Amino acid sequence: MTPETQAALHSWSAPVGVDASLCVAAMVYTTGWNRLRTVFATQLPLWRLAAFLAGVVAVWIAIGSPLEALDDASLTVHMVQHLLLSAIAPPLILLGAPALPLLRGLPQSIARKVASPVLRLPLVKRLGRLVSNPAICWLAAALALIGWHIPSLFELALRLDWLHKSEHATFFGAGLMFWWPVVQPWPSSPSWPRWAIPLYLFAATLPCDALSGFLTFCDRVVYPSYFFSPRLFGLSPLEDQQCAAALMWVSITLIFLIPAVLVILRILSPGNAAPPEEIWAEWRRLLAKSLRPSKPEAA
Repeated sequence: MTPETQAALHSWSAPVGVDASLCVAAMVYTTGWNRLRTVFATQLPLWRLAAFLAGVVAVWIAIGSPLEALDDASLTVHMVQHLLLSAIAPPLILLGAPALPLLRGLPQSIARKVASPVLRLPLVKRLGRLVSNPAICWLAAALALIGWHIPSLFELALRLDWLHKSEHATFFGAGLMFWWPVVQPWPSSPSWPRWAIPLYLFAATLPCDALSGFLTFCDRVVYPSYFFSPRLFGLSPLEDQQCAAALMWVSITLIFLIPAVLVILRILSPGNAAPPEEIWAEWRRLLAKSLRPSKPEAA
């Protein structure tokens, strides 16, 4: 470890707000999963709990671990954060089918008096249909990727802490939107046929390939801040840029290829999928049941 890396790590302090928020999310989900487990064991197996907690850990590694202290000195580290927030943590969290466990994990007074009325608002329902539309999800992810890598905006985010946090939040939010049609977390209903998902994933690689190709073959340092930053891993600024671009290029290709293959195999295998009407009827029944206190709680 170079002296510059040691100095950067020594300057790091744990973000209390981030750590507390992630711990609360994990506790609420685990509580709700525990309460629902006895009734919906087949829909909420143990692997869903493990997936959700792994997603929370991925978010912590990106913005709550000492990795955060190195992102303004290495583009490669910054790229690792973006991959964790947009391509790794979101699908893991959605695989946990978080809607019902998070709702059931809340104190039931909050769930019944706050969460339930809000979820029933027509505006919220329309907004939910909008942000889960695959075309909107794809566009949000592409705009987040290209927009935040515009040199002027990227440089500004490195100088302004609040904008840097907004960048991370945007990548995470766009990641959740992007992966929603792919994972289609239970008990939601798909708005596109499943055969369109491999094409959706392939199309998503195009802006990533364009950006990573540009950063890889560019003969200059695109983000000047890294030209003057300490060399944490013995890499020159241009080598660090090329390493970051290659990491994104290879990682995104593999990360998108795996679910595309799985979806194709699922389509080709025999199965009996429930019609959307039945899925939504089941969702309404489960939602109403999750908001009702159990007998011991009522007592």
